[in-house]
Amino acid sequence: MNTMSTTHHEPRTLSVAGITFVADLAGALFWAEERLLVVSDLHLEKGSSFAARRVLLPPYDTAATLAKLCAVIVRHDPRTVIALGDSFHDRDAHRRLPAADRATLGELQARRDWIWIAGNHDPNLPRDIGGTVADEMRIGPLAFRHEPTGAEGEIAGHLHPKARISRRGRSVERRCFASDGTRAVMPSFGAYTGGLSIRDEAFRTIFRTSAFMAHLLGDRQVHRIAAARCS
Repeated sequence: MNTMSTTHHEPRTLSVAGITFVADLAGALFWAEERLLVVSDLHLEKGSSFAARRVLLPPYDTAATLAKLCAVIVRHDPRTVIALGDSFHDRDAHRRLPAADRATLGELQARRDWIWIAGNHDPNLPRDIGGTVADEMRIGPLAFRHEPTGAEGEIAGHLHPKARISRRGRSVERRCFASDGTRAVMPSFGAYTGGLSIRDEAFRTIFRTSAFMAHLLGDRQVHRIAAARCS
């Protein structure tokens, strides 16, 4: 489908409460004026969490997620990184971090401010993982938190939005940003994370209408499509 296979590489933007962000193809937001990078729902060590329950997944999700995060950080060189909760898949995930992944995380945090927002999977983040732990963060007109409430100026995660579009008998489903320009819900960043359709009632509750946009993460760029056109 041509919509998802364009060869253009120009950066796409997304505005929330008058603040313009670069919508990075990896699923991050970058506020250039503040040199602020936002990611959500890394779910580090999800693979080892499933393994403990005898659900075997390849144990490479943390390394893959951190590699993708490293690439985004190299691309934008942020002064501050905000991770919007569920950065770790469960309360003990930080203890299971392999030494190499812990070292990588330390390197990513070096020389920049790093803010961990507590999520429902990791409500009691330890103090030994570097950075600062907070329930939410407010900067200017924006509030960064894990679970969306629908408030104006809110940038949240938690719901892992995804959207499906169909054209000429072909269907494509991708992670996406969901936003109406006043608030936004970010896609999950983690390698093993799933998603919730933006047509789910949870998004109507947040946006109070279906008149919001899905910013789909395509192969080569972010595609802005009305949520009402998604299936």
